[in-house]
Amino acid sequence: MSGVVVKNMSFKLGQTLTITGIPNSEATHFVINVGNSEDDLALHMNPRFDAHGDTRAVVCNSYHGGKWCEEHREGGFPFNQGEEFKINITFTKEQFLVSLPDGSEIHFPNRQGDEKYKYMHFEGDVRIKGVEIK
Repeated sequence: MSGVVVKNMSFKLGQTLTITGIPNSEATHFVINVGNSEDDLALHMNPRFDAHGDTRAVVCNSYHGGKWCEEHREGGFPFNQGEEFKINITFTKEQFLVSLPDGSEIHFPNRQGDEKYKYMHFEGDVRIKGVEIK
């Protein structure tokens, strides 16, 4: 698996995960995963500049039991190649709330319903500059 993997960094209900990064100047897409392991992803967030048939779309999904669930598209696309972004993610037992750089939000169901996640994975055409949980 390529990219950056963070294990055993507890992300719990009521906390905020803040991610800062810069998409490459020729970026096609990047991925932010939050879950329990690479085979159990509660939130798969995939901003796509031009990838997988999507142009300037944020696609969210979850991966459980060896298969992808239903894709979720919501909101605009506040990412620009070569420009720094900051994303804040919080969650309840019912949903993830992703605050995007332009102030818009994505509401994605917490399909696993867990109260804590310990696995994060970042990959694709992006340089992650910071990961913080408060």
